[in-house]
Formats: sequence, C-alpha cells, structure tokens
Amino acid sequence: MTPPLRLRFVLPLCGLVLALAGCGGDQNTLAAHSPAESKITEIFWVVFGFSAFGFGVVVFLLFLGWWRRDTPSLPFGGGDKAATGVVVGAGVALPIVLLVALFVYSDMFAMKAVDAPPRGSAELTVDVVAHQFWWEARYGGSSAVTANEIHIPVRTRVAVNLRTADVIHSFWIPELNRKTDMIPGQTNRTVLYANEPGTYSGHCAEFCGLQHAHMVVFVIAQPRSEFERWLAANAAPARAGGDAQAFTAAGCGSCHAIRGTAAKGDVGPDLTHFASRTTLAAGRLPNDHRHLDEWLRDPQGVKPGNRMPTVRLPDAQWRALERYLESLR
Repeated sequence: MTPPLRLRFVLPLCGLVLALAGCGGDQNTLAAHSPAESKITEIFWVVFGFSAFGFGVVVFLLFLGWWRRDTPSLPFGGGDKAATGVVVGAGVALPIVLLVALFVYSDMFAMKAVDAPPRGSAELTVDVVAHQFWWEARYGGSSAVTANEIHIPVRTRVAVNLRTADVIHSFWIPELNRKTDMIPGQTNRTVLYANEPGTYSGHCAEFCGLQHAHMVVFVIAQPRSEFERWLAANAAPARAGGDAQAFTAAGCGSCHAIRGTAAKGDVGPDLTHFASRTTLAAGRLPNDHRHLDEWLRDPQGVKPGNRMPTVRLPDAQWRALERYLESLR
C-alpha cells in the first residue's frame, strides 16, 4: 500500500534532520568532562524531568477530556468551582512553584560551578581573542602564542579572558563549559577544566560571517609534565630550517609573525610553531603537506571570505615556502 502524501514527505525530512544532527563533530553537550559541564548536564536532566512530567500531565488531561467528551461534568465532580480550582492550581500555581524551584536550584547549586575563578586566583590564565574566522591564544606570564588550539593541564582550573578583534563571537567547548559571548570593547571570562587528557572541540556559537561554520577551536588537555614541555617549547622563538627568504619574498611577514625573525605581522595567526599544530584554517583542513599546498595556493577556494589573499608565485618559490613552514616546530 502506498503511504499517504504527507507521510512520504515527513519521513525523509525526519531522516535528513537526524543525519544533519551529527554534522557538528564530536561535541556532545551531555558528555561532561569537567565539574562545570557536569552541573550543566545535571540541570539539563532536571529540567527535562520536570518538562516530561508536565507534558505527561497535559497529555493525560487531554486524553481524559477526549475519553469523557460526552460527559457533562468533570471527572472529579464539583461543577464550576472544581473546574476553576483545576485551572488555577494546575495551570497557574503549579508552574510558578516549579519554575521558582528550578531557578533557585540552578542559581544556588549549579551556576557557581561554571563561573570563572576570581581574578588573580587561577593557577593559569589564557587570553583568547576571536578573529574572523580563527582563534588566537596567549598564555599569561609566557611568550607562548598559538592559534585554534588551546593547551591546558588536566585537573587545573584555567581562567580564560575572552575578547574579540572584530564582531561578536561566542566561545563554546560543549564538553567543558557553557557558551560565553565575546563582545567588542568588553572582556568576558570563563573557566576551562578537564578531568582527563584528551582533545575537546568547540565552535564559535554566534553567527559572525561567511565562515562562521568553519571557526573551530580545540582544547587539548595534557598531563602536567607534558603541558609544561609544550609551553616551554612554544614560548621559544622559531628554530626553523629551510629558506626563510621564501616567506619574506611572498609578503607573508606583513600579516603573520614568526618570533625570532623579522616577520612581525598581526593580521593573521602567529606562525612561530606552525608545523606543530594539527589543523589549518581553524580546523578546516588537517595540517599535512597536501593540504598545506592546497591552502597556500588557493585560500579563498578552501575557505571563502577569510582574510588571506590569493598570491601567485612560481612553483619553485611555492615549494620553498612550504618547506619553510613545515620546519616551524
């Protein structure tokens, strides 16, 4: 038997919605890996439980009304007074009591866990600046600068100062903490804490332009000793091999900085330890030779709307530039 026209439309649409629900990558808001996110998850399940209960009551009353649709009085008797009591009690008083209880619970017992520590009390501070369409991270008390990857030690409360260099962005690592907006002229703060080593991905959660969907950030939580080695290595100036002249001749130094060289640009990411990063273009491509070649030669084809210009160079100069960038570890 052929299904009705409406059903033939709804079923594929439901399938499409389920398929697209997985397009955000591994960013499960219910897979908590920090105390803050555990509290957020707890709030979700509490609210979900209250909502499911309320929905069940409404469905039950609707079913009861349908079942007794030919009966002139309420099932509990009492006439108009009983009807008024049901409406006022179940429709007005009960929702107010439940909403106040949820507010008190979330404000007193849950929201404190997601707040940033008081200024000056954190063991580590990271300044994160959002750009169209990438992330800059600088470590307080260190020369270390990186892009699109934030390294933190495990089981450590890390205070994160959030600013934007252009439009409104929103910083969100779903498995570690809540969303925090980044507003021009204002510094907001959040905390990052990871219970165990791992890589936790996030996105800009506020539409910020053409490449909003490709503005990815990774938080890499490492054991303390491994993090200390990473921080020391990234605080050091570049120890590059290859032909630095290829970088200068292509004009890259006017937009990018490489510490220890004459390149002092601040338009694009600091490239001092570029080859040690896992991705290109804020998570758009893996950082390997093939994709680096693709990204350098046609940045607008890979990520339309980004601020990296398309440059025309001879093949020999391209290869020299790629070798130099791949040596920046």
